[in-house]
Amino acid sequence: MSVRVLVADDQEIVRTGLAMILGAQEGIEVVGVAPDGRQAVELARRLRPDVCLFDIRMPEVDGIEATRLLTASGAADAPAVVVITTFDLDEYVYAALRAGAKGFLLKDAGPALLAQAVHAAAAGDALIAPSVTARLIEAFADTGPAGPDVRPAEPLTEREEQVLAAVAGGRTNGEVAQELHITLSTVKSHIASLMAKIGARNRVEIAIWAYETRRVRGGFRPRSAESTTTAPDHRPG
Repeated sequence: MSVRVLVADDQEIVRTGLAMILGAQEGIEVVGVAPDGRQAVELARRLRPDVCLFDIRMPEVDGIEATRLLTASGAADAPAVVVITTFDLDEYVYAALRAGAKGFLLKDAGPALLAQAVHAAAAGDALIAPSVTARLIEAFADTGPAGPDVRPAEPLTEREEQVLAAVAGGRTNGEVAQELHITLSTVKSHIASLMAKIGARNRVEIAIWAYETRRVRGGFRPRSAESTTTAPDHRPG
């Protein structure tokens, strides 16, 4: 079945372009478009898309608040949200992730990465622009005193500790599987378990938690641009 997507952006040319790009991708169907966050939320509740692609800066209701409105209930049928914007300012990234966004991309991401982010969100995974991921993790790697002692809901297993260290090091699921000699599905299961135990929504939050709690030290060193993928701009979106 195709992933059903709703696109919201206040600029008509951008909105139309995103809809055309996604509509041309295999396995993706654009079911609606909206010019602002208020209409986007209304359409999402009526059309029930699998994924919403939201611009950050929109009139009426911005992309972050629209994300929060759709994900706050935690309902199983709530759409996954991917936020897309022109500038990767940290405050926007943090706000989008905290609001419940499953992905964060820049508008220069290109069709392939855009489609990948939509499919990842629909599958319950997260994809965040590689440059954003690297910078966020770097900001928390061995800088300043340790954060609060936030203990996981349940103790981490030895294997989960290994996966945690690998994710905090910027490894992809495939690289983790190769390094730990386990299957890709096992890696995904461990990551899902980590998210549940520490209350993280995505790979970036897992890595940040690892550095904040000093369970991982030594600084972030991404192996490649691809390995950092999981993944309030000053003008419109």
